[in-house]
Amino acid sequence: MYIFRLFKDSWQILAIAIVTGFLSGGSSASLIALISYAASNKSTSSLTTIAWSFAGLAIVVLVTSIISQVMLIRLSQNAVFKLRMRLSRQILSSELSHLEELGNPRLLATLTEDVQAVANGVYQMPFLFINLAIVLGCIVYITWLSWLVLLMVVSLAVVAIASCKWLLNRGEKLLALAREDQDGLFKHFRSITEGIKELKLHYRRRQVFLEQKLQSTAANYRLHNIGGLTLFATTSSWGQLIFFFALGFVLFVLPNLLAINSQTLSGYILTFTYLMLPMDNIISKLPHLSRANIALQKIESLGLSLGSRAELLTVPPEIKTSWSSLQLKGVTHTYYGNREDSNFILGPINLTLYPQELVFIVGGNGSGKSTVAKLITGLYIPETGEIRLDDETIDEQNREWYRQHFSAIFSDFYLFDEILGLENSALDYQIQEYLKLLQIDHKVTVKNGQISTTALSQGQRKRLALLIAYLEDRPIYLFDEWAADQDPVFKEFFYIQLLPNLRDKGKTVLAISHDDRYFHLADRIIKLEYGKVEFDKQHPYSR
Repeated sequence: MYIFRLFKDSWQILAIAIVTGFLSGGSSASLIALISYAASNKSTSSLTTIAWSFAGLAIVVLVTSIISQVMLIRLSQNAVFKLRMRLSRQILSSELSHLEELGNPRLLATLTEDVQAVANGVYQMPFLFINLAIVLGCIVYITWLSWLVLLMVVSLAVVAIASCKWLLNRGEKLLALAREDQDGLFKHFRSITEGIKELKLHYRRRQVFLEQKLQSTAANYRLHNIGGLTLFATTSSWGQLIFFFALGFVLFVLPNLLAINSQTLSGYILTFTYLMLPMDNIISKLPHLSRANIALQKIESLGLSLGSRAELLTVPPEIKTSWSSLQLKGVTHTYYGNREDSNFILGPINLTLYPQELVFIVGGNGSGKSTVAKLITGLYIPETGEIRLDDETIDEQNREWYRQHFSAIFSDFYLFDEILGLENSALDYQIQEYLKLLQIDHKVTVKNGQISTTALSQGQRKRLALLIAYLEDRPIYLFDEWAADQDPVFKEFFYIQLLPNLRDKGKTVLAISHDDRYFHLADRIIKLEYGKVEFDKQHPYSR
């Protein structure tokens, strides 16, 4: 099973936990033998010896059970912790374009549902091992009583395992289909949360979405889950029926086939009765393990996909505070749509950016402005061509270092609820000054890096993101339609004062904008059309 791969780095600890688990289970089975022997023994002196043996075995059961469970619980939780961290690191180290192709619904489903399913499955493993040990111990005791009964038990076990395996395989296939449906459900749930305004404003769109999209996917998910869990429930009941059959065989048929004394018969009956609980526990935990197995396969599949597009992890050295030019030479990038004929090829792009200039990047929707911004900042890796910062060609060895030169606020920016990664003795003073400058000091306070609230209007959230960009103090700033959500007064303040002030402080400022009334403030205007630079020139009215 895939789930055992979680423990590949901790086999020694796992082995100890399994051994103690089997000792606990074996001791439990020995207690059954003692109970059976004591019930048929009339000697007082023998009963005293049996009582002390019983007490000793009970202590062994208690101690080994606790040791096994504690070790396996710690081991399993450590494995789940490592799994979460490994998956998070893989996502963060993968190429942005690849993550966008995979889509947020799949990533979220894996990080939440799949990891939780693995955690639930792993949690059952300590009890599974102990119950297995009890079953094996009981089988050893049955063997000691009679080889013929053992053959009968083995025959029943073969039938039980084969039939249960058939049911489990069918159930696992249905649960795997349900897991695929879950990716679709996450996509639709995202549509509800992010598209609520559009759905509320259009009745027909809302009904089609609910009845044809969401309901269809949810119904398939329900159908596959019901089918899979029904087969698992059938497996559990079928296993119980087989053991009842075995008990009935021992009680009613076996005495007619063999000469069995009452002590041996009571031992059989007691053992088979005791076996029913651990067997039921084992069978009832199989659905959890199957789901964990399916989830881990999805995680491994995603991990392989992320690993194939992983970037080299490096610790970046100090950035350049003084630089001469940033060049894009023959850079291209292909955006892959849902259909083969919808691919969009950007480039080849040839651009040179210089320190302390204010550049407006303009163009119609779909012209490639945001894609160019991601190429310039190093978030997208060029398919052809190269990016050079002064005399250094940017490649996988220095891309992490190169990205540290940029502070960017994209149109789909994310705002953290605390200021992370910034250490500065004057940080609190700077934050207060910027809050006043951005006119949100009456709405937001920052204490020990914790932002009091991010429940603001989109325009105010962008101002808060701008505050954090100011604090980063990078050589190059990029704003993707930053002013789109600002009121007219602050929009004018942004273009006329904030952007020129950044430039006058020695920063290079790249602004993607549709606000043509402010284009005259730019030192340069770069216009994109259909993924290519239509013109790149100094603005005639610039400084």
